[in-house]
Amino acid sequence: MPKTPVTFDRSWLPEFNRLIADDGPWHKWELFQLALEAEEALAVKNFDQLQALKFLPSLKPYPHQLATAEKVLNEMRGRAILADEVGLGKTIEAGLILKEYMVRGLAKKVLILVPASLVIQWTKELNQKFGIPAVAQKKEYMWRQYDVVVASIDTAKRDPHRRHVLSIDYDMLVIDEAHKLKNKRTRNYQFVREIKKKYCLLLTATPIQNEMEELYNLINLLRPGHLGHTEAFASTYVEGKRQAKNNDQLRQEISKVMIRNRRSDGGIRFTQRRVQSVPVELSPEEWALYDGVTRFVREHYRSQAGGFNALALITLQREVCSSREAAFMTLYNMHQRAPEGSPTQQAIQELVDLIKRIETHSKAAKTAELIKRINDKVIIFTEYRATQNYLQKYLSEHGITSVPFRGGFKRSKKDWMTDLFQNRAQVLIATEAGGEGINLQFCNQVINYDMPWNPMRVEQRIGRVHRLGQERDVHIYNLSTKGTIEEHILHLLYEKIDLFEMVIGELDEIVERMSLGKSLEQNVIDIIMDSQSEREMALKLDNMGKVIRAMRQCVSPNLSPTQSEASR
Repeated sequence: MPKTPVTFDRSWLPEFNRLIADDGPWHKWELFQLALEAEEALAVKNFDQLQALKFLPSLKPYPHQLATAEKVLNEMRGRAILADEVGLGKTIEAGLILKEYMVRGLAKKVLILVPASLVIQWTKELNQKFGIPAVAQKKEYMWRQYDVVVASIDTAKRDPHRRHVLSIDYDMLVIDEAHKLKNKRTRNYQFVREIKKKYCLLLTATPIQNEMEELYNLINLLRPGHLGHTEAFASTYVEGKRQAKNNDQLRQEISKVMIRNRRSDGGIRFTQRRVQSVPVELSPEEWALYDGVTRFVREHYRSQAGGFNALALITLQREVCSSREAAFMTLYNMHQRAPEGSPTQQAIQELVDLIKRIETHSKAAKTAELIKRINDKVIIFTEYRATQNYLQKYLSEHGITSVPFRGGFKRSKKDWMTDLFQNRAQVLIATEAGGEGINLQFCNQVINYDMPWNPMRVEQRIGRVHRLGQERDVHIYNLSTKGTIEEHILHLLYEKIDLFEMVIGELDEIVERMSLGKSLEQNVIDIIMDSQSEREMALKLDNMGKVIRAMRQCVSPNLSPTQSEASR
């Protein structure tokens, strides 16, 4: 074995011996002071104290956001469901928690999974507000090259991306719109469960929507076994799909993994909502179409003739209140499926002939008139793509610039449409994809062109503009065609249950207490389709409204019967 020569550098030794003999000077006093100040600045004097705030001088979190971050850090050990109501800043809370773990050296490799339309928004906020070097995933190599990656869950779960994601040990996983993981049999749920993560944040404004099992699945994804095995959870806490038992015990267990701040908790100031109903008078030709479709839907709903399922018939009933274009597309598809020459096909052809006679579009005309009167940026929400396309064409013909926004757009196109709306166009015409996740608080005018039958979706829409950071009052205009089912629905949501003035979060608690057996939306559908006359339907919807108002008094006993009227 060859000998390796070893040498020593002893040139420093004479100077060191001199310093020992003279007792210094060891260094400059100014440098020692600077070193001491640096150590004091970095010292963690209290482990419970948030350190990230020292590195975020321009960020001014709200008290509830600070409290949330501290609770996740000190009590939940980095695994939590952030379930604040819409508009309270769950993204800020998640960014604050992530920054804290990074400052403490506890998190370096981070994956953030969000809907495709929110990837750029998340990336910008993490970089600009928190100084976190997040990148939007675009290429396969980025999973390993960058430490903080923001990606669409739909992209991440597909090969070859899936293979990379599942092979990496992540320090923290953040998932936005986590309620979409409520079904444990979906690919998304199975994929997220397989991701290796030390800490995990699930963000959702609606942690439980339909069944107790959904809440269990969400918590089990975060902390497996926290609520026991499926059978144990069911026997201990569940009585019916939506009914809970042993509520106090269940609430205590949930509070260990979930934080839900509400607007009603106080200390959080929001601007006012100004709600206005805008009635629309139909032309005689439009009335003839509405009456014809209503008869057709009810006859086929009860008899199940023609082979149409209930959903298609209900959709047609709603579309005829939206636009002739939306109703035409559904009727065309029904005509193609109906037996050749059958009475059903003939009835559909008669309805199509009625559409051809319509030369006016009263609802679109009212919308254009309203936009010109507002003379500001406006978001229009519609349920149907055919209506969206028609509205864009109609507004253009009347000198109003608009851009569309819908779920089928790729991420880059959604970002482009949002940017065009903010900087160039007056109107954004959105389908339900526009009611989810994105922040549009630079606008404060919302037109509900079509009214959803699910009140939670109404709130999702309004939450895009009525949120923390909105400095102006929000104006909401609800269009309804007079004398139609649309007017009855608006009457129920607005006048009977004060949906638009109701504190967010009250409605889900009310519905849960009512033990309807079905969702509120499905109960509304049943009432409409099973009623023998307009009067019977109006009476049943009125009774439902009274029950919800009575239940609301139980949930919020301090609310006086006239309080909502006073706030209008």
